[in-house]
Amino acid sequence: MNLHVNAISHRLSLRKPQRESLEILARICEIIPLEKDADPNQAMEVIQSEFSTVTDFERDFPSLCFALATGVGKTRLMGAFISYLHQVERIRHFFILAPNLTIYSKLLADFTPNTPKYVFQGISDFATNPPEIITGDNYESGRGVRAGYLIDTSPVHVNIFNISKINTEVRGGASPRIKRLSEYIGESYFEYLSKLDDLVLLMDESHRYRATAGVRAINELKPILGLELTATPQVERGNQSEPFQNVIYSYPLSSALTDGYVKEPAVATRENFDASNYDDEGLERLKLEDGVRIHENTKVELDVFARQNGVKLIKPFMLVVATDVEHANTLVETMEDDAFFEGRYKGRVITVHSKQRGEERDETVEQLLSVEDPDNPTEIVIHVNMLKEGWDVTNLYTIVPLRAANSRTLVEQSIGRGLRLPYGKRTGTDAVDRLTIVSHDKFQEIIDEANKPDSIIRTGVVIGRDIPDEKTQVLVVEPEIMNRISPRPDGNGELQASLFEDPREQEAAKVALRVIRDFERLARSSDLKSADVQEEIVKRVEAEVTPAQQELEGIIEKIDVAKVVAKTVDLHIDLSIDIPRIIVVPKGEVRCGYEDFDLDVSIVHLQPVANDILVQHLHDQARYRLVSGDGIVPEERLENYLVRGLIDFDDINYDEHAELLYKLAGQVVAHLQSYISTEDQVLNVLQYHQQSLVNLVHVQMQDHYQESAAEYEAHVSKGFRTLRPNAYNHSPGEELRDFRSPVEEKLMIRGMVFGGFRKCLYPAQKFDTDTERRFAVILETDEDVLKWLKPDKGIFRIDYRHNGQDASYEPDFVAETTKTKYLCEPKRKSEIDDGQVLAKADAAALWCDHATAHGGKPWAYLLIPHDVISENKTLAGLAAAHTFLPRKPK
Repeated sequence: MNLHVNAISHRLSLRKPQRESLEILARICEIIPLEKDADPNQAMEVIQSEFSTVTDFERDFPSLCFALATGVGKTRLMGAFISYLHQVERIRHFFILAPNLTIYSKLLADFTPNTPKYVFQGISDFATNPPEIITGDNYESGRGVRAGYLIDTSPVHVNIFNISKINTEVRGGASPRIKRLSEYIGESYFEYLSKLDDLVLLMDESHRYRATAGVRAINELKPILGLELTATPQVERGNQSEPFQNVIYSYPLSSALTDGYVKEPAVATRENFDASNYDDEGLERLKLEDGVRIHENTKVELDVFARQNGVKLIKPFMLVVATDVEHANTLVETMEDDAFFEGRYKGRVITVHSKQRGEERDETVEQLLSVEDPDNPTEIVIHVNMLKEGWDVTNLYTIVPLRAANSRTLVEQSIGRGLRLPYGKRTGTDAVDRLTIVSHDKFQEIIDEANKPDSIIRTGVVIGRDIPDEKTQVLVVEPEIMNRISPRPDGNGELQASLFEDPREQEAAKVALRVIRDFERLARSSDLKSADVQEEIVKRVEAEVTPAQQELEGIIEKIDVAKVVAKTVDLHIDLSIDIPRIIVVPKGEVRCGYEDFDLDVSIVHLQPVANDILVQHLHDQARYRLVSGDGIVPEERLENYLVRGLIDFDDINYDEHAELLYKLAGQVVAHLQSYISTEDQVLNVLQYHQQSLVNLVHVQMQDHYQESAAEYEAHVSKGFRTLRPNAYNHSPGEELRDFRSPVEEKLMIRGMVFGGFRKCLYPAQKFDTDTERRFAVILETDEDVLKWLKPDKGIFRIDYRHNGQDASYEPDFVAETTKTKYLCEPKRKSEIDDGQVLAKADAAALWCDHATAHGGKPWAYLLIPHDVISENKTLAGLAAAHTFLPRKPK
């Protein structure tokens, strides 16, 4: 295993195809010299001996293509390539080519520190000294020159240039601006770069400009290595495709679909559709309207998913592919007209094409790059051959291709813009994971293309090597009691004294701790001191350790097992907190239902549908249908269409909830009537989108679910629990930190392990937030606190119910003082009144009541806002202000 590949893959969270690509690059660096003017023929011979798919570099220097499907992460892979070449080969100069302004702008953002998709996030070499970014807009200042003109402190120079701009400059045989003399350096920047002995060329979406005059000029830089990235490793010449001859790794769309890295593409049409019944204008209008219907349906489905799963709401948009600029402008007029869905999309449509210039073009690019932002009003983007690659968005869900194209072009190019998943992975919800192409007239052609053996959806050969599973590095922390039994090193590396000096006594004490686990059924740990219990423990310990002692009988004096057990029991009582296992169950009749509330319908803008829309998955031929209105029995009231669907849910009782159900259904109907002109059209929407609307109502009802019982009873199955080892994910090289040392906000505290405790029942702990670390300081400083711990999973069973779902809760801290035991939950102040937080608090406070009734010190639950936790506080002071009492059911 290559340690550098392993470290970079871990730091950048590389996916399997990205890691496999990085391993191939590492192997290339091992088998060919990365030197200026090296013999490319010799390099070809060596590479071809291991990678037979590479038959020609197609350049005067070694150049290799990594063909990864759109949405897999080519930009992050570039970051991994640069990180590896710098760390291992000490390369400091890189030149990245972008095919157009959109990708150029995206690359600049992704290579800029402190941005959401920063490609070097986690790479330690670049944490304090990030690469210098030189662009086609600032290189003339001389910032990319190391010697003599500017003070250079950066280890790496990354040049990012737009090849389309260079192509414009070289028209008519002219030299690009980069070749012109610079007054800052006394030569052209191009000449300066060409003299570097470690320049690596990276070409993003290289198929777009492979044979252009601009890239031929760039080739004169004579880099030591070229790395090409594209999802389409072929050049189109007329009606023929010429495949690249230097593809060293291929991860096609079929593999990405199978592995779940991208959305599932689907094609939509109308059932029994006959194109001959429509003229061009009528067909175009039909496709636009159906696209909007699917778009609006998707908006509702995404809203339901976000509410059900407590995740960020995704704002979808629709992409329309126009024939030319005039066509695009006509489409904007059509879709913003009052006659198109009553003018709802006025101000929500933008168009992008190559003839835009100056401020108009800059404004459009800015809107495109921010189309995921909920504050961006854009819902429909119309483009003319401008967005084939590089538009890195995750919220494109509907594509309407109106430009004349063959079916293969539609399949391979159109879906590429919407493949990226909004949550980074498949969710298992069809509407969230699906990209829909509206193509009534090309429907059968696309289906036939998808079913061909050589279809891009169906096949793909992966060129690479299988990577073994990487083992997770685990840090095991034994409870403090184990350190008292066996010697442990102190902070200076010296062994500290243990309770038992004889190794045989230490082993017997460890056996005694294992045996004690079988006595957790006792009411409390102090019951272990009874004569009968200790006699039983001694017998079981002797049964395990006596055979080893018999071998030394007459040579070494036997250990006193009874004495070891007594000491071990005392140590266990001293270094543990009795946490009873309490199971709280309802007693008698349980009452449940929904409280009154008003529905949020602001997201709903569904439109009437003329005919059934058939959606057939390309990848697995699964069929989806928006529920048909045909055959639905007419209802006396419009609200009944929704109420009928709601009462099908197991958690809704019609007799008890009828008043609320009709109120909520009435609010939906009233909202539809507010923007749909006729009752027939309102009825149409209720029939066709019944399930989506029913789901929207039901998911909002879950926020207002209540359950109560006449009374509860508690069962104690265990009086205490022996502490087990804790296991943490641990980064290699991470040192144990002093828990009193503050942690900067920008650092990831969850990856740190802290030590130096006196009262904690474990010698090392992890914290989720710096607030938790500060709370630990309070516990360690407070004289009344005897001991504390952060409980691992399984110590508690505190069940609660929220939004109709049952779940279990583990508090953050357990602390014991001279008078009281506490469950403690530090929580961000803004979350204190959250419904789920309060549901957990109710359950925990009730648990404390039952634990107190069990006997011993009383228990209390503390729900503490983060902004009151400071090191000058005491636990008693916090308890006086923030003890949570169970709320009475409404």
